Amino acid sequence: MASKVKPIPEGHHAVTPYLMVAGADQAIAFYKKAFGAVEVGRMTVPGGHDIMHAALKFGDSFLFLADVCPGMGGSDPAALGGTPVGIHLYVENVDAVFDRAVAAGATVKMPPADMFWGDRFAKLTDPFGHDWSLATHVEDVSHEEMVRRSAALFANQGQKHA
Repeated sequence: MASKVKPIPEGHHAVTPYLMVAGADQAIAFYKKAFGAVEVGRMTVPGGHDIMHAALKFGDSFLFLADVCPGMGGSDPAALGGTPVGIHLYVENVDAVFDRAVAAGATVKMPPADMFWGDRFAKLTDPFGHDWSLATHVEDVSHEEMVRRSAALFANQGQKHA
């Protein structure tokens, strides 16, 4: 009797980001160095060096990527004048991962800081134009407390700009 194939492969989640990158090979090397990604596999274009599909694992989640292939309708952030999408990555130590990513070539958008919703949080842009937010959850905050804290934060910001 044949076994039933799972509609979502073992170890995958229902949603997986898929990045188009100018220089997928270099992006894979960066993601390994900066974020500790593990390369699960890659396929190159037959007879060429361009990557038509690669799978990386970040903790318990996958990220797929490929070299930009104009004939397939994909564009990288540079072709679009920036990226409209951010990738959020939870890590054990946001400060250490942030420092490692910056040392590997990421651009700082926001250094690590404790946020009202209970995460230590940072933002950066990788050398390929993709935006990343990094976080370590440091405190469980109720919805009511989060609303109170955000109101206080925005009230204080309004006073600074007045």
